Amino acid sequence: MGENRLTAGITGLGVYVPERVLTNFDLEQMVATSDGWIRERTGIRERRIAAPEEATSDLGLKAAQEALNAAGVAPAEVELIIVATATPDMMFPATACLIQDRLGAKTAAAFDLEAGCSGFVYGVAVGAQFINAGCYRNVLVIGADTLSRVTNWEDRTTCVLLGDGAGAALLQPVAPPRGILSVYLGADGSGGDLLKLPAGGARLPASLETVQARLHYLQMNGREIFRFAVRAMEEATLEALRRAGISAEELDCFIPHQANVRIIDAVAKRLQLPPEKVLVNVDRYGNTSAGSIPIAFYEAVKSRKVQRGATVLLVAFGAGLTWGSVVLRY
Repeated sequence: MGENRLTAGITGLGVYVPERVLTNFDLEQMVATSDGWIRERTGIRERRIAAPEEATSDLGLKAAQEALNAAGVAPAEVELIIVATATPDMMFPATACLIQDRLGAKTAAAFDLEAGCSGFVYGVAVGAQFINAGCYRNVLVIGADTLSRVTNWEDRTTCVLLGDGAGAALLQPVAPPRGILSVYLGADGSGGDLLKLPAGGARLPASLETVQARLHYLQMNGREIFRFAVRAMEEATLEALRRAGISAEELDCFIPHQANVRIIDAVAKRLQLPPEKVLVNVDRYGNTSAGSIPIAFYEAVKSRKVQRGATVLLVAFGAGLTWGSVVLRY
């Protein structure tokens, strides 16, 4: 890459999490579980739950507004909005279009992207291509999910894991050495049954039978997902580092998808990353799906764990099965 060539970089971050906090002790009153059991197996102690009147677009809108304010960019200047979500407000129109209207980004193109918990990483990778190709200069990528709406609160193996939240990033052209250094995306559809929401689509349209069978709630094979997650995040990290031409030792901050602290610890151990370089906030938010990485990234910046010029790696896994990673210099 020539020294004078601009590349896509993140110039503004924003976050929104709902006010309601659901603790492990609250869950003890709802399902057969305990605070100790949840902490030992997941590292989670609480999560945020959207208010009845809040939908995914509400969360994403507030995160987007903060990201634009942080970058000093007006909504009218946004040219493209990508919303990564597995829980859109409705099947169509796209949640991105709903946010575009309420944000006031009247001339922006907008679409949704569905890659499960890998969605934000996929969104950054896609958005960066529009900038690198010279199509746009202001691309807003939002990761937002309200998983509480598709959670079976009678299933203790899944309900303890999930939370609601949104994060947003503004991508703009930046000069080296800042910007995105590499991306790596992957998928394996043969594992689709391991993490799914069976009904509500064209295969199993909503009916009395699907509702009674509780098929409109998330289903997960936790044991197999754990194995997949560790393997996929290690592979994605190593490949992104290889493409960027740097080593794990050169990373200033490692920001993995916040699904389970045991997964994060296992990946960090395999990569021989010291704890001080690994961002963990799953204890306070649980798994917020596409919102997970941008929320964690935002907190890393706010706490000055990530400062201007830091080399950061984002890595995620999700339904699909999907995985992806991005190396960037902030």
